[in-house]
Amino acid sequence: MEFSNKILSLFILFFLVTSCEKKQDIPPDTILPNIQYPAHTNYMGIHIKPNVYSQSELDDQTSTFYSEWKDEYFKTDCKKGEFYIYSGNDANTISEAHGYGMMIMCFMAGYENRAKGCFDGLFNYYKSHPSNINNHLMDWQQLSCDDSPDSDDDAASDGDIDIAFSLLLAHEQWGSDGEINYLAEAITIINAIMQDEINPQTWTVKLGDWCSSDDPACYYGTRSSDFITSHFRAFLLASDNSDWNLVIDKCYNLISIIQSGHSVSSGLLPDFIINTNATPIPAGQNYLEDIYDGDYYYNACRFPWRIGTDYLISGDNRAKTALNKINSWLLSSTSGNINSISNGYRLNGTPLYNWNDATFIGPFTVGAMADISNQSWLNKLYEELITNNDLQDGDYYSNTLKLLSMIVISGNYWNPDI
Repeated sequence: MEFSNKILSLFILFFLVTSCEKKQDIPPDTILPNIQYPAHTNYMGIHIKPNVYSQSELDDQTSTFYSEWKDEYFKTDCKKGEFYIYSGNDANTISEAHGYGMMIMCFMAGYENRAKGCFDGLFNYYKSHPSNINNHLMDWQQLSCDDSPDSDDDAASDGDIDIAFSLLLAHEQWGSDGEINYLAEAITIINAIMQDEINPQTWTVKLGDWCSSDDPACYYGTRSSDFITSHFRAFLLASDNSDWNLVIDKCYNLISIIQSGHSVSSGLLPDFIINTNATPIPAGQNYLEDIYDGDYYYNACRFPWRIGTDYLISGDNRAKTALNKINSWLLSSTSGNINSISNGYRLNGTPLYNWNDATFIGPFTVGAMADISNQSWLNKLYEELITNNDLQDGDYYSNTLKLLSMIVISGNYWNPDI
């Protein structure tokens, strides 16, 4: 018995020691952020917030959920000084998750007293996992901490776009005179995105750096959730490259074409759009991912959040017009019943499911902020978002979109002033 107890004690000691070695401690930041959470941004676009809660309650709800989210998804068990956002689905992380995490650390700085250290660790992980095509972009998926470089490593545009934007946020928060020159790194990846993830013929956002003119179906395709126009405005200022205006205009042109020709009643966008060099149309089944590639599904669900954010930041009426079409249809088609919202739709508004979660509710809530007539509807959406979407009920994707939506809804999203 005594021998067994010693063996057990040694096993426990070994477990504790190895666990401590794997978990990296992050000291509190020594440089305070310039824009501390809560930021209470003075949004440009005329808008509303949920009015059943005070501003301080909105702030507290967001920061509380951030703490839960960080405990679940922010990981430090890789190489020393390298952190990542755990995305599940048999992968350590994906660049999409990484970009989200880097933005979140900048927005929550001040409430999160280790935000800079967390951000820098995420940055180091990004630098350690480059695309094989353009090494300033991030390989879109890492299967493990020791995922070694491979000839098949390539990039996904949305992750790179968010990473670049987060570096501009970091420059605004902490300056670029430290160990990492955030601004220089941002401009480097912005230029890489323009070089290999923007189609210079159509000014559309490519699916990634792997889409070349040798594959017209890919080269002239785009993902509606990559219409991240508020980021592109920041890229324009930081890089002084007016071509970003062409990208912004192309995004809104495609929105108008799809809404007027393929989703007249709903205003919904498909996951993927093809034929961008001729007559743009929704993609067919299994264009890239599954049978829902031409529907409003798990990519396009981010569209109201992305375009809603641009409206709030820039006041661009093209965004408001697009959002109003979706808001009017959603409110009418559900008769104001939140439970009637579906996680997925045909472009004609036919629901794909009889259930919903934060993946779709969060972005719809951001979109509803764009018009003062939506106040009651906005309140219902937000109540659903915070009361019926607990962390344990969702996955990385739904919980992260919930948090990013709450940051916007609470008035704590901002664009860097480069």
